[in-house]
Amino acid sequence: MSHPDARRLDWAAVDTVLLDLDGTLLDLAFDNDFWLELIPSVYAREKGLTLEDARNLLAPRFRAREGTLDWYCIEYWSRELGLDIPALKRAQAQRIRWLPGAREFLHALRSLGKRRVLLTNAHPETLRIKDEHTGVTAHFDAVFSSHTFGAPKEDPRFWQAVRAAERFDPLRTLFVDDSPAVLRAARGAGIRWIYGVRLPDSVRGKREHTEFPAVDAVLELLGDAAPDAAGGRTAAV
Repeated sequence: MSHPDARRLDWAAVDTVLLDLDGTLLDLAFDNDFWLELIPSVYAREKGLTLEDARNLLAPRFRAREGTLDWYCIEYWSRELGLDIPALKRAQAQRIRWLPGAREFLHALRSLGKRRVLLTNAHPETLRIKDEHTGVTAHFDAVFSSHTFGAPKEDPRFWQAVRAAERFDPLRTLFVDDSPAVLRAARGAGIRWIYGVRLPDSVRGKREHTEFPAVDAVLELLGDAAPDAAGGRTAAV
């Protein structure tokens, strides 16, 4: 179960906001389409396979690395698949989109005086491509990629490294992510306020969260208390 206080978000009790990137701020449809549609298609063409055979070959290879740093590493997949993953991503960069309300949420956090920290499993080159297209990192006080720490957000070692680098108070920290596995890791790290995102992908529909409170979009976290959050009003979400 989530922390007993987490169902009611008291902005006066939050100093630091830790945010995921893909599926929380940026539309996960880009990544899902890239890995589930484009890569099998390109792989099939390069290897002389049918699309169905390519999917059948790739799916178990992807599953075997899920939850590891390799899963997110475009250098790893470039080597494994014999494809130039960064170049393919750049060629599709025009499809990178913000999720509804994400920029407004970041602007509001700045107005409220909250420290904004981006925590992403994205490879630094992937983050660079997305930042060039969206300018997302300009909205943050600090940015950390799990590749810098050698462990993904699902791993307790990531949270130990972030605590050492950022030195936030976990009892006065909010964390938002679309991945249940990552949310569990944040809970294990002692983060008090933890929320999931139900609509990380604008195409593939709602994803329910059973272990943690969740919102369809991060802007909902402000509730009606947004103008007065710094003054102690509580947003029920």
